[in-house]
Amino acid sequence: MKINTAGINLIKQFEGVRLQAYQDAVGVWTIGYGHTGPEVKAGIRISQQQAEQLLATDLEKFETGVGKAVTVPLNANQFSALVSFSYNLGLGNLRSSTLLRLLNKGDYTGAAGQFPLWNKAGGNVLPGLSRRRLAEQTLFQTPVVA
Repeated sequence: MKINTAGINLIKQFEGVRLQAYQDAVGVWTIGYGHTGPEVKAGIRISQQQAEQLLATDLEKFETGVGKAVTVPLNANQFSALVSFSYNLGLGNLRSSTLLRLLNKGDYTGAAGQFPLWNKAGGNVLPGLSRRRLAEQTLFQTPVVA
């Protein structure tokens, strides 16, 4: 399954795009639409096209990871919300989460209720993360109209 346009737009809205490397709220070097990695260091600059390519490449990893972690059927919005969640928090956090445990038991409502709990960075509640988790929760709960 692939992330849908609503999911990509959610990621782009909350990550924003920065063409020069910066340190995020917890000090991780980041560039583009929230891309991190050992190659991201102070002083690095990229083009908008490179930012889009990094996002596309990163999304493939998270799409695969969500696909492997989830054992129940998902609609496109549920899948996309989980890709956004994982893109921001990492696949390890998804795999160890109560959200995933509830979801894989078929408790979609319980899983949806877990999104707002993931609103901290460095132990502090961040308003931007609270807004993002609510947007992901809303997307997760939005039926797909055929």
